[in-house]
Amino acid sequence: MYAVEVRDHIMIAHSFKGELFGPAQKLHGATFVVDVAFFRKELTSDYVVVDIGRAHDALKACLGPLNYQNLDDLPQFAGKQTTTEHLSKYIFDAMANAARTGALGPGGEGICKIRVNLHESHVARAWYEGDVA
Repeated sequence: MYAVEVRDHIMIAHSFKGELFGPAQKLHGATFVVDVAFFRKELTSDYVVVDIGRAHDALKACLGPLNYQNLDDLPQFAGKQTTTEHLSKYIFDAMANAARTGALGPGGEGICKIRVNLHESHVARAWYEGDVA
């Protein structure tokens, strides 16, 4: 399996509901380093997994509306806990859509799997990985 990975970051604010989250129930900030890996079984006729520039542009387009925002105020997260795990699936869905709709350019349709890894600190991270159908 071949893979290409791109990276970016976002700075957000959010809070959680429920005793499980302890002090994180209060509004707090986070800087997430976001890695997105695109997988395919065979290289394209140009011998690449995907156009890295277009993959990075797609990631920036997904993250842009979240950057410097209080996620508690965004309608797409209304009634949801914006945990690292949940955010990784949200970004996965956007990247899978980019692969399916041609936003990754020629070869994007051959992406079979994507992994979105959010680093919330130097000691903790979460990810979502799934097939692109």
